[in-house]
Amino acid sequence: MDNDLDAGHLSRPIKVIRPPVLSASLIFSSVKTLLLYADLLHTFTMLRLTVRYKQSVLGWIWAALQPLALMIVYTVIFSRVAKVSSDGTPYPVFVLTGLLPWALFSSAITTATAGLTNYSHLVTKVYFPREIIPLSYVAAAVVDFILASFLLGGFMIYYKAPVTWNVLYAVPIIGLLTAFTTAVALVFSALNVRLRDVSMAMPLFLQVWMWTTPTAYSLQSVPAEMRRIYLANPLAALIESFRCVVLRGDSPHAGTVTLAGAITLISLVAAYAGFKKLEATMADFI
Repeated sequence: MDNDLDAGHLSRPIKVIRPPVLSASLIFSSVKTLLLYADLLHTFTMLRLTVRYKQSVLGWIWAALQPLALMIVYTVIFSRVAKVSSDGTPYPVFVLTGLLPWALFSSAITTATAGLTNYSHLVTKVYFPREIIPLSYVAAAVVDFILASFLLGGFMIYYKAPVTWNVLYAVPIIGLLTAFTTAVALVFSALNVRLRDVSMAMPLFLQVWMWTTPTAYSLQSVPAEMRRIYLANPLAALIESFRCVVLRGDSPHAGTVTLAGAITLISLVAAYAGFKKLEATMADFI
């Protein structure tokens, strides 16, 4: 009897689990699996929002209060002291159209970077697509952006800023911004599993990135010979395009948005493929 069991055991195929090979099939199969866990992504996102504002007196108002505070500080410093040009538009509205998209990006990246390590007890014990954790932080940041957009709308009404149908371009622009944010979040969250220095360096990294992005100043303030380099940064291109359609009522520059879209698409595919490649060994390092 024992010999038969041993023989049966030896005849079973042995499966060796290795990191997946990078390929198009890996990406498609991973996306298909991710869609099956859409309810879990929704649960994690609502958890982010609930925990963030739990036992808070102001609650969801914080989503608008933080950019409002920055707007006041920037208006005093850059408009009154440094005399930064706002292209003829009221500076409070001008800076808000840069701060809100930036806040979406920076908030998502700051929280998503340490997401996997914060949930190490789940990553090491339960199977689910690991990208759900950083994606939930990005989704929560998008919700905050939508809430803060009412603040921008209020200031536009107050300053009687003209609104045209071109404002609808803001939706695909924010969609591209969210996609690029997702790509960066996937990269940093995966790297932080192996190198905790990533989360430690993130505040400095984002601060440098912010000042190289036209949030508090206009793209026209940048010397003409440097603008092409600036627009190679998808954040600069998308924030400038967002300001163009929302504040100025113009249509976005097709070449600028196309370049930002191409960089975003390549970045997202590469980031997702790399994340899935590292996913198999995350539990070993976390």
